[in-house]
Amino acid sequence: MTSPGFRRAPRPEGAPTTAAGAPAGGGTVRLNKRLADMGLCSRREADEWIERGWVRVNGEVAAMGTKVLPQDHVAVLREAAHAQAQRVTILLHKPVGYVSGQAEDGYEPAVVLVEPRHHWRGDASHTRFTPAQRKGLAPAGRLDIDSTGLLVLTQDGRVARQLIGEDSGVEKEYLVRVQMGQVAINVQAAFPPAQLARLRHGLSLDGQPLKPAQVSWQNPEQLRFVLKEGKKRQIRRMCEAVGLTVTGLKRVRIGQIALGHLPVGQWRYLGDHERF
Repeated sequence: MTSPGFRRAPRPEGAPTTAAGAPAGGGTVRLNKRLADMGLCSRREADEWIERGWVRVNGEVAAMGTKVLPQDHVAVLREAAHAQAQRVTILLHKPVGYVSGQAEDGYEPAVVLVEPRHHWRGDASHTRFTPAQRKGLAPAGRLDIDSTGLLVLTQDGRVARQLIGEDSGVEKEYLVRVQMGQVAINVQAAFPPAQLARLRHGLSLDGQPLKPAQVSWQNPEQLRFVLKEGKKRQIRRMCEAVGLTVTGLKRVRIGQIALGHLPVGQWRYLGDHERF
């Protein structure tokens, strides 16, 4: 039986398998990976839960670095779920000139904008801001210093894993203003259709082929990109590979969450009813 105050970590339906889908009887995995693979939290959150004594394996309080077998029973103290429920996810309209993560080369990180005076008045959430919400707030995906648009900052490892985990398939949509050489007006008419096809599928970066992308003309000077991956400066490098120069880049959607009317430099909370 699960001890009072604990909840058994969910196991997949059907034949016995590990949370990652490997056959029962496989090798051991670290407990933090097991919890993350189950979708309960990130590995960093799992380590925090383990350190606080909130995780048991086969009825025993787990220690940091514990490894588990597929058949081991993992239970999580309800306090972990309560702590997780207090974590916030923030949607920020990042301006040009801010970096997504750590400060670099004299540029400020976008998280400095998360303060009451930049909180969007149109936010429908009833969550009240507290300074503690900035602790551990990290970007779930990058948006380079020269780009603007939707940036997700979260304390919730589940959100981070969904958006930037190895198996993430969440779409990111961008509007990209381009020019081709000296051609800055009606670029669409001058740009070869075969090169547009290469943008959709056929390019490689860092020696690896890119996943298929949705690329179409939004207007004669602006392309619409929908990607399911996020390599460093990916769109700019893709455009360079086909003779285009990016003059403006804006992320307008991540999954089901659109930038909408959120003003530049302002932020709002991800609502309880919203899902990526």
